[in-house]
Amino acid sequence: MLTQTEYLALAAQIDFPTNAFINGTYTPAISGETFATINPATGQVLAQISACDSKDVDVAVAKARQAFEAGVWSKKHPTQRKQVMIKFIKLIKRNAAQLAVMEALESGKPIKDCETIDVPETIDCIQWHAEAIDKIYDQISPSGDAAMGLIQREPIGVVACVLPWNFPMLMAAWKLGPALASGNSVILKPAEQTSMTCLRLAQLAHQAGVPAGVINVLPGMGETCGKSLGLHSDIDAVSFTGSTEVGRLFLQYSAQSNLKRVVLECGGKNPCIVLDDAERLDEVAEHVVNAVFWNMGENCSSNSRLIVHSAIKDQLLEKVIEKARDWITGDPMDPSNALGAMISQEHFAKVVSYIEGAKQQGAKLILGGKQIKLKGELAQGLFIEPTIFDEVTSNMSIAQEEVFGPVLSVMTVNSAAQAVALANDTCYGLHASVFTSNGRRAMNVAKAIKAGTVSINCYSEGDMATPFGGFKQSGFGGRDNSLQAHDQYTETKTIWLDLSTESDSELD
Repeated sequence: MLTQTEYLALAAQIDFPTNAFINGTYTPAISGETFATINPATGQVLAQISACDSKDVDVAVAKARQAFEAGVWSKKHPTQRKQVMIKFIKLIKRNAAQLAVMEALESGKPIKDCETIDVPETIDCIQWHAEAIDKIYDQISPSGDAAMGLIQREPIGVVACVLPWNFPMLMAAWKLGPALASGNSVILKPAEQTSMTCLRLAQLAHQAGVPAGVINVLPGMGETCGKSLGLHSDIDAVSFTGSTEVGRLFLQYSAQSNLKRVVLECGGKNPCIVLDDAERLDEVAEHVVNAVFWNMGENCSSNSRLIVHSAIKDQLLEKVIEKARDWITGDPMDPSNALGAMISQEHFAKVVSYIEGAKQQGAKLILGGKQIKLKGELAQGLFIEPTIFDEVTSNMSIAQEEVFGPVLSVMTVNSAAQAVALANDTCYGLHASVFTSNGRRAMNVAKAIKAGTVSINCYSEGDMATPFGGFKQSGFGGRDNSLQAHDQYTETKTIWLDLSTESDSELD
């Protein structure tokens, strides 16, 4: 990694991408409208970004459809697609520091995370799906000697991917990787708060040989650009990661238009269960703190509820508080800082309101809970201390609603059954962790929790080979990661061959 001074010098040299990327080139919005992208750590405007609307959507969809039907990517040999995607990966590696700096500036994420987590995992994701392209087989049905059923997967067509602001690059990769590998044309709609790395990735992909029209990026507002994508009748699928509230809208848009496929990865209110026989509490505390404070808690799989057995609660909380004090909040461009700024003034106010509401509802504040006031150009930054509340009950807002900030709610139980009941007492079901030294108990608890991913004696979302998505209101229609991610970007076709003969003479 570089030093803070070197990162700031690099930031000063970057020519920020600001225009939409359509049909292989940067282009301003047809309306000429722009919006400001702001550094949440300083409050300063970084650039003015093109604000795309329905007219830009129409152009991008037409170009994407044209590329798809022409077969410049969709009909390219799988190995050739793989080779282009490998070139794309190499270009990301060459530009890794620049991409990390842009992500840190625009999102408020610590540069350390951008350099060591976001960029490497973006590369790993695209490479994983690229390597899978020419290794996925179709099927033949067991239909006897009189017929043959060929079961084939074909690219679905034009895919719109609507992205969140908490992991801009990585979530783009989670969707681009399998969508491109399957042969689709893709339109990316980044969150308006974090557009630049997505725009740069599209340019690098085109430089690597992805044909014009196959990757397009439309920055803009959700209520204009995003809605237009959801309602467009020439888009075959929408993959969305973000809030459950907005996810519902895309289901409505699909119903109001062409019944396009919709895949949703939405919110979470994830539990971390620590039972009375959990061992190595220092390590448990490390996982607890990492799970809730990583990425400032702006993470759909954040374990924001610590459900701990009364027999070890005091001992564990002492260690959790000790570990939490090591998570230093400050300038995202300083590699020594573990936490950066909240994404926006609006979101900052929302997190603060949850903290104040928890106090009013009777939760006991045992760590943090305040805005951090820094000096200099960071004085206007949106920084919040790592915060822990004890004595949280299931009827409190911070126990039921997704705070999406560095706030941990501690809930006390006296049995595994009670812990599971609390864990499932939410409309979400994305992720959970279970800590216990009993393997059978661990598996039984994991099976009883209604969540798409359950990690045992750790905090983990799995890896690129494991499907990621949620139960209940955390997800709908498919999974990210793993080979299952390819399914949501393909159609299954059966080709039936009648092989029946009336006599053996037809074999001559």
